[in-house]
Amino acid sequence: MWRLPGVRAALRRIRTAVEQLSRAEAESEKAAGAMERAVVRCVPSEPKLSLSFALADGSHKNMQRDQSEPLGRVLSRIATNALKGHAKAAAAKKSRKSRPNVSGGASCSGPGSETAVACEPVVKLYYREEAVAEDVLNVDAWQDGAVLQIGDVKYKVERNPPAFTELQLPRYIMAGFPVCPKLSLEFGDPVGSLFRWYKEAKPGAAEPEVSVPSPLSPSFPSSWTETDVEERVYTPSNADIGLRLKLHCTPGDGQRFGPSRELESVCRVEAGPGTCTFDHRHLYTKKVTEDAFIRTVSYNILADTYAQTDFSRTVLYPYCAPYALELDYRQNLIQKELTGYNADVICLQEVDRAVFSDSLVPALDAFGLEGVFRIKQHEGLATFYRKSKFSLLSQHDISFHEALESDPLHKELLEKLVLYPSAQEKVLQRSSVLQVSVLQSTKDSSKRICVANTHLYWHPKGGYIRLIQMAVALAHIRHVSCDLYPGIPVIFCGDFNSTPSTGMYHFVINGNIPEDHEDWASNGEEERCNMSLTHFFKLKSACGEPAYTNYVGGFHGCLDYIFIDLNALEVEQVIPLPSHEEVTTHQALPSVSHPSDHIALVCDLKWK
Repeated sequence: MWRLPGVRAALRRIRTAVEQLSRAEAESEKAAGAMERAVVRCVPSEPKLSLSFALADGSHKNMQRDQSEPLGRVLSRIATNALKGHAKAAAAKKSRKSRPNVSGGASCSGPGSETAVACEPVVKLYYREEAVAEDVLNVDAWQDGAVLQIGDVKYKVERNPPAFTELQLPRYIMAGFPVCPKLSLEFGDPVGSLFRWYKEAKPGAAEPEVSVPSPLSPSFPSSWTETDVEERVYTPSNADIGLRLKLHCTPGDGQRFGPSRELESVCRVEAGPGTCTFDHRHLYTKKVTEDAFIRTVSYNILADTYAQTDFSRTVLYPYCAPYALELDYRQNLIQKELTGYNADVICLQEVDRAVFSDSLVPALDAFGLEGVFRIKQHEGLATFYRKSKFSLLSQHDISFHEALESDPLHKELLEKLVLYPSAQEKVLQRSSVLQVSVLQSTKDSSKRICVANTHLYWHPKGGYIRLIQMAVALAHIRHVSCDLYPGIPVIFCGDFNSTPSTGMYHFVINGNIPEDHEDWASNGEEERCNMSLTHFFKLKSACGEPAYTNYVGGFHGCLDYIFIDLNALEVEQVIPLPSHEEVTTHQALPSVSHPSDHIALVCDLKWK
């Protein structure tokens, strides 16, 4: 976990105290005649409020009412509902044999009647022990701590208590890989919420440990046994293989707790793949770096939209076991790999929108990172940053072709390109995008950094297109880092689809590209577009020039880089890439032990 051991111990003590206090309060309230709950959700931006409570007959009522409606109308509606509920309860009793009516305030008897005749109960709302006038509008009437009385039953009003709006467990769970529930909260946050994990008791095992009901350990069936994990993330062990998991969670905001929810995994814990290509790398990244450093990751994670095709299975990756190309399987590996790097900045390429929202955000948020997403066409880019170190100051994303056509920054470049209509047409057809995020240090507001992330055009003969795209990218990054935020350093990550021998790499490292470079005719004479280009930056590849960052059956080479601003940043350490033996254990990538056809670049950078 990303939390320090001391913090975890403190949280455990707090949770234990909360449970004990809750049990004591529950026993005290029970002895004193505890009030039921009436939950009100009232948001200024919405025209209606919701009111939820349980009637004495056991039925649950969910009402939607206009916020501008007078309170009296709601109370009248509640009384009608209560009357219907009482009538149903009376009918049920009669069918089980008539019994004397012993309830108070909600019925009356007609002369000579054998059964109670229901009368509309008294319904009132009180705030600070005074009845709320019936002409008060709903938005003002339903205050937190008010008391709703229906006949003899009293309800404590809870206005906008913390609540889960979404809660899901992954569909595929493997031993040794973190289980990160997807959750969304309203009026609360994960840090202030409580979590407890349970697993199925093995057949023939001793009596389950769960025995004392509490807000966090209710009366579970005897088939569940409590684990010692009270965190948001649970990592199953080999002992859990074949068992299902259960999560009990209580939403909170640090002061209040809302209604608890439980969910069980639909699948059983599967065996993991054994040693993965990134396990040895994690030995170098066990802890989050100190404030002076920025651990940076760049990784093309292989979009599901490309992995799940017949062409991928039969031509691109025929050596990869089909199940290892399935998204549910690969997500486990990607989550474990990324969380194990304890990074401060993560730039990802080929990110499916659903993977970003359903997998990456829940997993990385649980480990202290927040992310932004930029769609390209079928997939996009994602940048995550550690919340304890950085806040997001601004975003300046662009589409290359749109910026080239419409932004005055690129007027000179466009004037050069229009001289070559065939090349211009091909460049403007490309959907590639650039994601630019300006981050500010949470410890020193004067420290800001420009983080750029891109995935350039992929075709082997598209060298001149990548040169144009890179020229647009660097001009835009200069505008952000010099004009909008003068003097801030730059980290430029991505899959540039260019080896160190290409014109694109030469342009980035040397600051210029001559008009006679061979890449201007990368797709033949018809699309030749000779021009000279220069850029302002002094950039370096932080991880050098590895033999390869992409390794598939028919190709291997270095396509990915983390370019850094040499005037402001320096490299503290580069996390070693997997050995060639590890990469080729299953012939090539992806494989059962590696989720992508690319390899993540990881380095620790230091402010100068």
